[in-house]
This record gives sequence, structure tokens and C-alpha cells, in this order.
Amino acid sequence: MAHEGMLAELDGRRKAARRMGGPDKLAKRAERGQLNAQERLDTLLDPGSFFEVGLLGASGVFEADVEATPRDGKLTGFGRIEGRDVGVVVNDFTTKGASTSATNSKKMGYIRRISTERGMPFVHIGESTGARLPDAMGSKGMGALLGNDTTQFRRMRDTPWVAAALDTSFGSSAWMCCCADFAVMKKGSIMSVSSPRLVSMAIGEKVDLEELGGWRLHAEQTGLIDHFVDTDAEAMEAIRRFLSYMPSHNGEMAPRQPVTEGSGDNQERILDVLPEKRTQVYSMKKIIEILFDVGSFFEMKPRFGKSAVVGLARLDGQAVGVIANNPQVGGGALSAEACRKIIDLTVLCDSFNLPIIRLMDTPGFVVGTDAERRGAPGQIMNFMNATCLTTVPSITVVCRKAYGRAYVAMGGGAHNDAMIAWPNAEVSFMDPVFATNIVHNLSAGQEGFEDALAHIQKDLEIWDMARIFSAQDVVKPQETRAWIIRMLDIQRRRRSGGIGQHLMRTWPTSY
Repeated sequence: MAHEGMLAELDGRRKAARRMGGPDKLAKRAERGQLNAQERLDTLLDPGSFFEVGLLGASGVFEADVEATPRDGKLTGFGRIEGRDVGVVVNDFTTKGASTSATNSKKMGYIRRISTERGMPFVHIGESTGARLPDAMGSKGMGALLGNDTTQFRRMRDTPWVAAALDTSFGSSAWMCCCADFAVMKKGSIMSVSSPRLVSMAIGEKVDLEELGGWRLHAEQTGLIDHFVDTDAEAMEAIRRFLSYMPSHNGEMAPRQPVTEGSGDNQERILDVLPEKRTQVYSMKKIIEILFDVGSFFEMKPRFGKSAVVGLARLDGQAVGVIANNPQVGGGALSAEACRKIIDLTVLCDSFNLPIIRLMDTPGFVVGTDAERRGAPGQIMNFMNATCLTTVPSITVVCRKAYGRAYVAMGGGAHNDAMIAWPNAEVSFMDPVFATNIVHNLSAGQEGFEDALAHIQKDLEIWDMARIFSAQDVVKPQETRAWIIRMLDIQRRRRSGGIGQHLMRTWPTSY
């Protein structure tokens, strides 16, 4: 064949590119139980669906690095998840630690741009060391590597972005998690701006890996990661599950799923969970599991801002966002961290056309010197702003307590499309015990306290609010699921095909 030599050369170059860091490095990963980049890709995508671009990319800075940088350390292309197209970047740590270079920056930028312009989710599987040295050193290195893509960190939430922090995730792997709508981290991994070695040199002392960027730090203190898993395979499954609740882009609705068997059965179980005594705590998560389709609740940030519970779920097959107070932590009083968590979920749902269901049982916001130091006033106002900017259908259920400004932030008053309450609901400016102390200057145990408290509590009952139509209805707890399903259908945005106004599309993904 006349072209046999040319075609053989192409085959050889393709084969060399697919070797990644070589058999020795790949074998060591396998011994440690780590998936390599190709295995992660195969686990993430539908079988046989990966369509690679940039296979022959390599270092464009030093000629001596060309053979040592197959694919320039990043597998990039397009594939399918549950039959839907996605753009994907998977870092290959066996090649130069998946360090960021001029070539692979162009590869990643291409995938992000096409995903955004053509309406596909973008997925970044991170494990990297940061910028490649010495490529980035000096004015020429900086000029070639940094600042050439003005869209790199611009989030307009046109399409969902998803990221994973696996094993060693510095530099771009951390940036993508902070920019993402959903970020998953494997336990035992580290996600931070720079490596412990560099940080140690910068501050002149040894740095502990876990304290620098371990999973507990991000789970409990920073809130930068939404979901935590034990293995690479679980991380890929979490990404697939999250995207199942999302539309491919913000101009369409999320796909509807068949209703899981048993959903809606035995709604009376809510009464077994909900205590009659107003001061007794209960599990709001159990209420959520009963109300929504069986097995559909996908919780976000479970160990951050624990006085709130947020996540995605399905109701009669429709993807929705769930925002709830958690009486088991601080009686459901909202901390600054809980406000942040709720804001994140609100922005996500409004940006991608998911209705929001709020389950309210809160005595208000956490107060005190520590709350002030954590910026509580600013977070409360951010919370209020997000609630006011919501344009997707939202329904509020007052399950029990609804006090003060938190009542409004959680969708009270006119800050919803419909608000219902359970018969045991109580609404007022503050907790009746505190109000009795302030109004009557009486404390528990003093003569006349119980009578004064009883008088104030009578004014809290939901009947007066229903009488003036500030609540659309009072329903039995076991009637709630059916009521919400019907009301969501009524509140569909028919004129826009269900698409919201996306007023929060530029809200920071981390703040």
C-alpha cells in the first residue's frame, strides 16, 4: 500500500500516547489499589462511548519532554453518561504528575468551551501536582501558561460542572472543585492550593497533610466538597448519580425518572417520626425519606452546617431540590455554615430549573459572639437575597417551628409559590419562652410564668395565619406528598417551558 508507512507511523504514535506513564508506574498504582486515568474514565462513562480529542498532545516547551508527556498528562474528550453527552477531562498522574502545561491547558479549555457552547455537562477528574516546572518559570513561561483563557474560571452556570478530588489534588484539581456545582472527594485524599512541601518551605514549618487539605477539613470546616466516598469507583458513581438529577444545560428540564416502587406508600409513618411535644427533637431525614420517592434523596454537604439538611431528590419522578431544618442539631437554629449550604443548593436549583421544596422547623438563626465572628449577618442577608432571587417553583412546608427572620429566609410569607403548614405548626417573631421573659419579665419557675407562656403560645398556632390566607392551607402530614405533587404541576412555568430566569447564575461557587 502506498500509504502504509504513513498509516503505520500514526498507529505507532497512537500506541505510544496510550501508554500513559508506562507499565511500571501503572503497576505501582494497581498495587496500591488506585485506578489509573483510563480505568477512571471507563468507570465514569457508558461503555465504549469515549470519543477522545488531543490524543497526540505532548509538551510543547522542551523537546526532551515530548516522549515523557503522552497526551500531556490529561485524557480529554467526550462521552456519554446514561446516554447523554458530557465533556470530560481525566488527569493522568503517571505523566508528570498531571501537571498543568500550555498544551494540556489548551486541551482542557477546548473541552470546557465546547461543553458550554453545545450544552453538555463538564466533568473534571482531578489528581494533579499543580503547574509544571520549569515550563511555567520566567516571563516566557508565565506568558505562555497563565492568563490566556478568560473563560477558564468564569462560571455562568450554562451547563453543570462536576469535579472530583482524588488522592493528590493540588492546583487545577482544587480550582475545578471550587468552581464546580458538585464536587466529590475520596477519603484519604488531599485537596489544597499547593503541595505540603511547597507550603512547608513558604511558612518555614512542617505541614500536616490532613490539616492542609484532608477530607475532614473540607467536610466539616470549609464546605468546599459536597460528597465523600471511599473509592475511585464510588466517586465515579456519585458523579453519575448527581448528573441524573441535572439537565444537560440550563435551557432544558432535568430528565424525569420512573417512580420507584413503594413511593408514597404509608405516609402515616410521618406521624411516627414527628413528636407531639414541641421541645422534642426528631430526624428530619426520616421525614424526607418518607415524603420523597423511595431511595431518591441524595444529600449534599452532610457534615457541614449540620443544622440544615439539603440535597436532591425525586418527587413522583421529578427532580427537585430539598432544603430542610434539622432539629437534631441545635434545635434547627441556622448557623452561618448552614446558611451557606442552603444558598448553594438554592443557586444550583434555580440555575438548572429544579423546583425547591422547603421543610421548615427552626427557632431562628444562631446568635452570639462566635456567630458574629463567622459573619452570620452577611450570610443571613445572602440567604435572604438567594430566597428573593429564586425563580423556579418553590413550596414551603411549615412542619413545626417558624420564628423570626429565619421564617422568611426559609420561604415564609410571599417568598414562595405556595406555603402549607401542619396542624402543630407555630409561627412567631421568637421562641415563646424568650418572648415570655422579654414581654412579662418572667423566667421558668417564677410565679405566673406558665400562665403567661400559655397565653403567648396560643397566639403562635397556625390557625390565625390560615384565616388571613398567609398560608395557602393546613394539611395533615400524611397528605403533604400528594399536595406538593399537585401544586408543583399547577406551578409549572408553562410560558417558558419550565425554564427559570437564572438570576443567580453568576453567584460565586465558593465564598
